[in-house]
Amino acid sequence: MDATDSTARAAGTLKVGNFHANRLGFGAMRITGEGIWGEPDDREAAKAVLRRAVDLNVNFIDTADAYGPEVSENLIAEALHPYDGIIIATKGGSTRSGPGQWGADGTPKHLREACEASLKRLRVERIDLYQLHRVDPKVPFRDSFATLLELQNEGKIRHIGLSNIEPEHFSAALEMGSFVSVQNNYNVLNREHEDVLKLCEEHGIAFIPYFPMGGNRPGGVADQVLQDIATKHSVSTHQVALAWLLAHSPVILPIPGTSSLEHLEDNIAAASLKLDSNDIQQLDNLA
Repeated sequence: MDATDSTARAAGTLKVGNFHANRLGFGAMRITGEGIWGEPDDREAAKAVLRRAVDLNVNFIDTADAYGPEVSENLIAEALHPYDGIIIATKGGSTRSGPGQWGADGTPKHLREACEASLKRLRVERIDLYQLHRVDPKVPFRDSFATLLELQNEGKIRHIGLSNIEPEHFSAALEMGSFVSVQNNYNVLNREHEDVLKLCEEHGIAFIPYFPMGGNRPGGVADQVLQDIATKHSVSTHQVALAWLLAHSPVILPIPGTSSLEHLEDNIAAASLKLDSNDIQQLDNLA
């Protein structure tokens, strides 16, 4: 399969609020430095990856103020602004203290300041999709969500999304207002949030799985199944994992991320991979 002949549009589109996203997006976490901290080794190469993703008909770019921090949003603005036809999704509510170190701050004050700062870095007056990055255990979830609703009413956010949530947060948010997406860890090897995915299906809300290719695979039987199916179709195991997500639920919008042009094109080629029923059954049984 020639990755350059494949585009994100080949997998169809998914409605995310008022937008129609091609069903393979791009996660911009990996364009930063090691440990998602600091600048990348080559800023121009990072921007080239972003531009190539758009060339391949990716029209949904996901980032966060915590990626770098600030680095990913700045690179996106430099490479892609004014975002003609591109949906930019970012997040607030996660804090950083060093490489690989993550915290949470869901206070209204922090979320408001984070949103204002993202607006400036992204060079926009309104953010297409603004997501609560994680639930802060020290802050009532309803207080955090209410702040996002206020920012939306002020015209600073078009749509609200949630990330790293449990079913109780989903239900509480539905009681308070509307949101259009949920971003949780989910892939062919990790179905921990299947219950949240089902809620998204029931309510027509986009489910954006992060670590969509499984992160570090466990090896053994699962690794062999992925490899066997990849060999059968003459593709990579990453393509198999992404194609399974696209087939698994119509509300799933994978956002594979990379800092490599080669890996980017390999990932996007998954939009054209058609798994047969036997492939899907084997992959379904991995979890």
